Amino acid sequence: MPGRRLTSADRQRIAEGLAQGRDYADIARGLGRPTSTVSREVARNGGPGRYRAELAQLATTHRARRRPRPPAHPETGAHAGPDPGTAAAYAGELTAVLVETGLPRTAAGVLACLFTSGTGSHTAVELARHLRVSAATISHAVALLRRQGLIRRGRDGHSRRHRYFLDEDAGVRSAVAGVRANQRLATTALRGADIFGADTAVGTRLAAAGQFLEQIGNDILRAAEKHARTGPEGT
Repeated sequence: MPGRRLTSADRQRIAEGLAQGRDYADIARGLGRPTSTVSREVARNGGPGRYRAELAQLATTHRARRRPRPPAHPETGAHAGPDPGTAAAYAGELTAVLVETGLPRTAAGVLACLFTSGTGSHTAVELARHLRVSAATISHAVALLRRQGLIRRGRDGHSRRHRYFLDEDAGVRSAVAGVRANQRLATTALRGADIFGADTAVGTRLAAAGQFLEQIGNDILRAAEKHARTGPEGT
């Protein structure tokens, strides 16, 4: 039925269809779905060359767990936080570490701003002011972070201006995004082992690297799936 949600089995069939070089319309006919359903599913989960059924299913589970956030208000409490200089120094340190994970500097700066914001959100204007960059630069950075599922856009209930919120599963999503790169590298290494031959020095080296990366990726996926099922309190 076209209205029902895609299942794990549906996503596996989409992945198989892409691997076979079939187009979206052909895959959709096999599922009994509109072509637009398949094209949106693939686009939001890495595109045709990077689509993985397991990761797409995990991302959907995370989206389903999202809860509405209350309107953003300044936090009150006994602990007012560090002084502005200390907070700024820490944000710079966090940005540098995020850059080391492969994020562009401005995108890393946006994440650092959101992590260290009392409300957990900022407008584009606020981000541009904090990071001392143009509005266009912020626009590119938040678009990248939204595609990766690390932030989301909403309204604060006090104005018509959009705000950007740190996704509550940003840490898990960041780890899962890394799994995609690991899986591609593992697959490439294992294919190289076949090309050079498992009994050669090159083949042995590539096979060992591919098997290691594959195991690491599987371990991260299992941990992320457990988190998706039980939440952090169940770990």
